[in-house]
Amino acid sequence: MTPETAQSILDQGFAPWVKALSPVISEITPERTVMSIPITPDIKRIGDIVSGQALAALADTAMAFACFGHLDAPAPLGTVTLDTQFLRPATGDSIRCEAEVTRAGKSMIFTRCTLIAEPSGKPVAMSTATFAR
Repeated sequence: MTPETAQSILDQGFAPWVKALSPVISEITPERTVMSIPITPDIKRIGDIVSGQALAALADTAMAFACFGHLDAPAPLGTVTLDTQFLRPATGDSIRCEAEVTRAGKSMIFTRCTLIAEPSGKPVAMSTATFAR
């Protein structure tokens, strides 16, 4: 699957509120998916930092695409668990999310990701998720 194909799947098949984050898929392979969102006033909260809800939505979406990359095709998935640890306030120009599949079985796929603020390159959150196939 190419980043262009994955972006088309995201643009055509995901909820409007996810697309409102303006996610861009720059890499998708069986090993990992890289997705980013710009930091805009719409996702900032008090203190001029990115809201946790936006970060969790980015993480969940990127990990779903990591599953697609691992499977080399989009597939019906349901998020079973999503656990996010916030490490520091997210500020800067954008948030990059690097996601990967850690284990894929017949009915469950386990994933993890790191969310990184740009241009500082500092990790701001880490997430894990389990998806039902």
